[in-house]
Amino acid sequence: MTDESSKERQILMVMRKVLAAVIKDTTPPSRALKHPLTDGTIEDIRGCLALIAARERELADAAGVAQERPHYTDDPAAVASRVVPITQISRRKPGEDS
Repeated sequence: MTDESSKERQILMVMRKVLAAVIKDTTPPSRALKHPLTDGTIEDIRGCLALIAARERELADAAGVAQERPHYTDDPAAVASRVVPITQISRRKPGEDS
């Protein structure tokens, strides 16, 4: 990845975080309250976030980087193998259905 694309990626990341913070800070605590931003502004923010995501995807594809996705520690797909202690293994008793 070149210095230029690295800098662009940093800029996009900061822009995405700032827009997300604006959304978080301006969202009313209850749906009953009116949102302080106009519908047009909300749509513009959505459009900006979509453009940022598309450009980040383009940069990742150009750099040959795999799709970046969040990783959750308790996600079983992320764990290659799981050790089960032998003390947790028990025999079924006759007539016991699980």
